Amino acid sequence: MPLRFATHSKRVQKIAIEYGWQPSARYTNLRDVQDFDNVNFIDIDFKNYDFDKHLDAVKATKPHLTVAQDVFHLDELDRTLEQAEQLNKHADKVIIVPKALGFEGILESAIPRNYILGFSVPTKYGGTELNPKEFKRPVHLLGGRPDTQRELGNLMNIYSFDCNRFTLDAKFGDYFVGTKFVPHPIGGYDNCIKDSIKMINLLWENYSHESKI
Repeated sequence: MPLRFATHSKRVQKIAIEYGWQPSARYTNLRDVQDFDNVNFIDIDFKNYDFDKHLDAVKATKPHLTVAQDVFHLDELDRTLEQAEQLNKHADKVIIVPKALGFEGILESAIPRNYILGFSVPTKYGGTELNPKEFKRPVHLLGGRPDTQRELGNLMNIYSFDCNRFTLDAKFGDYFVGTKFVPHPIGGYDNCIKDSIKMINLLWENYSHESKI
């Protein structure tokens, strides 16, 4: 089963951890994980990215995974790889997120093999436009609907994913049942979170990224 992260509030993460998910936070919100013994994923604020603050957070937490700044244009790659090299000194693995369409046909050769590739799951707000078949190595899925993430698992080798879409629906009393969100029979935010996470785990129960390498 892939590593799973709900980069959200401490309340959500405490529930998620009970079901095998791992502590995570944006570099801007380390207070969400200050009570945990370890932090396994540090995410970024890609709209207002600050490399120095990101690096400081990674140095402080020593996560298993962190994600470098998205690469929207090929001429940004060298800068991102330089930053990733610094991040990699304090994290086990660094995720590079290629979004430039110019990566088509050269993705695997353009990004060194020691980095995991990140795929931003398409939503109405945007996402990775590259064909999933371009991704030949282990992949981290960033955001999106949980059923869409699982569908991508049939096309790519999924090492890990972060998902908190279900927290939005939980605010309205809805939870994830595998293919859609429906009203929870009992209700309550925590019940929606818990049962959504249980269903997401079930979707990935027999998945093995190692079998896809």
